[in-house]
Amino acid sequence: MQARAGMNRKMRIFISHLHGDHVFGLPGLLHSLSFMGRTRELEIIGPKGIAQFIISVNRVVKLYSEFPIRILEIRSAGRIVNDPEYEVRAVLARHGIPCYAYAFEEKPRPGRFDPKEARKLGIPEGPLWKKLQTARTVKVGGKRIPSRLVVGPPRRGVKITYAVDTRPCASVVKLSAGSDLLIHDSCFDDSAAKKAKEYGHSTAAEAAQVASRSKVHKLTLFHISAMYEDARPLLRQARKIFPQSILCKDMDKIDVDARRP
Repeated sequence: MQARAGMNRKMRIFISHLHGDHVFGLPGLLHSLSFMGRTRELEIIGPKGIAQFIISVNRVVKLYSEFPIRILEIRSAGRIVNDPEYEVRAVLARHGIPCYAYAFEEKPRPGRFDPKEARKLGIPEGPLWKKLQTARTVKVGGKRIPSRLVVGPPRRGVKITYAVDTRPCASVVKLSAGSDLLIHDSCFDDSAAKKAKEYGHSTAAEAAQVASRSKVHKLTLFHISAMYEDARPLLRQARKIFPQSILCKDMDKIDVDARRP
């Protein structure tokens, strides 16, 4: 509601794992969506057990959902969503229980249309311009004009990887390769490295190492322990390894630019 994202939009909720701090908010959210007037189907994706969790809560405390809910339990790593505009892949992270990291990747977008060049070629503004952006050729005055003359090469889409509650691991490095933004568990600082290993989390420096190995563009330190009143020391430790590291908080907006080289 604070983000004004729209309660009735097409929406998917991805659950990483079944620890309480990652699922206890879900029933309340479903209840709120009903009260806010949602009618469209909602898809919830997560590890095995997420369906039973929602069913059990609803059995004891009615959610009064006014919209259909579709639940997908992930059975194996790989592509779990394939929409016309984007796909989502999942891999098992390294935590105490099954925990998934997700990569959201836009599919290549059409190249940029050059109206100046189109006019030069005598293509009248209107339906033919639109057709050139989706077709290979158009006919103008008996001449076939290929779209490559007025439309640039396809543009890569944005890739964002979300890896929470995880030790540094090869599966996440591979999943996040080339991401424009990596959101990675950074629970502890260097002095608590032993605790991070014990609890299945990463230090900020370890998150930075993952970012460096996977050649991402930007790293957001995430899931920082409440024991730190000031997280800036964690940021300094991360930036020694990966300078493009940032701290974030709820409602921050982060620019993600797919036009970079």
